[in-house]
Amino acid sequence: MSSDAEANLLSRCRRGEAEAWEELFDLHYAAAARFVFQLSPDFSREDVEEICQEAFLSVIRNIASFQGASQFQTWLFRIAANKARDFREHRQAAKRGGGQTPVSLQAEDPENGLTIDPPSNGPSPDAQLMNSERLALVRQALEQIGEPCREIIELRYFGDLSYEEISAALNLNPKTVSSRLSKCLDRLETVTRSMLAREKSTPFSV
Repeated sequence: MSSDAEANLLSRCRRGEAEAWEELFDLHYAAAARFVFQLSPDFSREDVEEICQEAFLSVIRNIASFQGASQFQTWLFRIAANKARDFREHRQAAKRGGGQTPVSLQAEDPENGLTIDPPSNGPSPDAQLMNSERLALVRQALEQIGEPCREIIELRYFGDLSYEEISAALNLNPKTVSSRLSKCLDRLETVTRSMLAREKSTPFSV
């Protein structure tokens, strides 16, 4: 969709046209779901749907705040990443017990997404397990390095955004994006190597 067509569609959404909202969701639903699905290897289809539903609601509530500095999908991905982070925090809190769910401090933007149907011609079960383990390791490392590295890596490698798109979303020039991304990847590699070293040094117990 051209930038003018997207701007017109968003303008119709702001006016409350139901058909415009349906068109917007149809355009971005699957992409947002794929993005969320890749953010964590332990997200189920139901998890992705719940996260995307929350993102949709945020988009509806906050569409007026979207000024078009970046593409809508870029804005959506940032919201989806926040919603996914909220979801993980709530689930981890529930696992720790106490029955109390903390209020998220990171819900800042709107967003949308849903339905993901992984292709049937995927990798073998062994390869899937290996990929899942690698993704879990990367996710743990990303949690350790925190912001702003986590966001820029997610947008680049999970959202598949260009440097120009990231620069618009984060209000940085492309050269700064390139430099920051390079430094963040170095940090990610260092943290990942450290985690791997700790795993190898942990004695096996029966």
